Amino acid sequence: MKPIRLIRSAMVVGSWTLVSRGAGFARDVMMAAYLGAGPAAEAFFVAFSLPNMFRRFFAEGAFNMAFVPMFAKKLEAGEDAAGFARDAFSGMTWLLTVFSILGTLAMPWLVWAMAAGFAGDERFTLAVLYGRIGFCYILFISLVALLSGVLNAFGRFTEASFVPVLMNLMFIAAMLLAERAGWDMGLTLAWTVPVTGVAQFAFTWISASRAGFTLVPGRPRLTPELRRLLVIAAPAVLAGGVVQINLLVGRQVASFTEGAVAWLSYADRLYQLPLGVVGIAVGTVLLPDLSRRLRAGDADGGRASLNRATEFVMALTLPAAVALVVLAMPLISVLFGRGEFGADDVANTALALAIYGLGLPAFVLQKTLQPLYYAREDTRRPFRYAVVSMVVNVTFAVGMMPLIGFAAAALATTVSGWFMLVQLWLGTRGMGDEARADARLRGRVWRIALASVAMGGVLWLGQVALGPMLGMAGLRYAALAVLCGTGIVAYFGIGFVIGAFRLSDFRSALRRG
Repeated sequence: MKPIRLIRSAMVVGSWTLVSRGAGFARDVMMAAYLGAGPAAEAFFVAFSLPNMFRRFFAEGAFNMAFVPMFAKKLEAGEDAAGFARDAFSGMTWLLTVFSILGTLAMPWLVWAMAAGFAGDERFTLAVLYGRIGFCYILFISLVALLSGVLNAFGRFTEASFVPVLMNLMFIAAMLLAERAGWDMGLTLAWTVPVTGVAQFAFTWISASRAGFTLVPGRPRLTPELRRLLVIAAPAVLAGGVVQINLLVGRQVASFTEGAVAWLSYADRLYQLPLGVVGIAVGTVLLPDLSRRLRAGDADGGRASLNRATEFVMALTLPAAVALVVLAMPLISVLFGRGEFGADDVANTALALAIYGLGLPAFVLQKTLQPLYYAREDTRRPFRYAVVSMVVNVTFAVGMMPLIGFAAAALATTVSGWFMLVQLWLGTRGMGDEARADARLRGRVWRIALASVAMGGVLWLGQVALGPMLGMAGLRYAALAVLCGTGIVAYFGIGFVIGAFRLSDFRSALRRG
């Protein structure tokens, strides 16, 4: 895959991710209006985070990082990729079925581990109920992650990228139906979780079948290929566990402040928008591409792909990070400030969003550097780096909690994210030329940063000028749109003038073929 084709594929994934995050944002706006930051909202966020946490532990953050390179290399070499995928599918099905049953039975202990501050009040009872209803989601969504890895290895990114869109659309439909029918909104959301899991699995399974891979679970077999997969995946699984410990610490810190779990969750959704659209999209495309190039011995092609991907994410991530910091308050006020979501909720969510924004470049660049390790089937060093970041996160969150309260959870996430990035970057120095920044990337990065800072100044002045309109019910959406549009024009205008990027770069990325 040529660098331009790689960027085009990343744009396909990013476009669908943008649609998904847009639908997810609409979902969260509706949840904020219906539930605010009250007990049902906090209970649902904790309950829904449990299967998602273990999903990242078992599948997306760990298993697939080992599975995709091995599967892609088998395809490249003409080996039995179908048999390998079938054995992995069977093993995961049986393992996660047992795990789903055990997790459902142990739900009170899992909720306590996630949010001890809920103990003794209504939030705990609701979180246990919601968690038992939706925990089986981990089985379906983990199998979706494996099937998506198969599709991505074939270069079929559209089908896998549509899956999150389907989930968010189903949540929106469920809330509209609940409002019309008078159903309990919290229970409606809880029951929607397993229903969406089944729908997502069915869609992805059919897509993989059309690609020639009809995977049906059979008796699990520990083949030599699966043994090798487990050896490679084990450090990645542990690294995924470390990441989840970081999230667990953040939830625990937040659970002792009423409303904080919801504030962090709403802020997380906004900063996840650029992270998903840019970082995860590029990482998804880059991993199978680098795996094939290493198999073919194409070091120059690997370096070009990595550098253009890094340039692409920096051009979109740095201005997004600046905008999240500068516009945190108007963004949260205009987008969420209605119904049960009051002024204190707006202020605290905006604080969390600004802190997350400071860490956005680190989170995105991690997604670009990690494929360099996983394409080499090196999962041990990322695990060691994750352990160091975990220690930083826990120390910072617990140590700063008495001083700054719930914000310690967000700040610890950002600080540990930068620690992780620095370690990943230092670790690539022994990988050879394909891990080095080329002259074009070095010449453009500082210009991209300069254009982003200048845009931040324009946004700050615009916020001052449009301040009254941002608070008026009839004009605030238009005012926010004008403010964001002004920032986009300023960034790209300044960027073109100082040579941060060229119009031909975007034309090439958008050109078909």
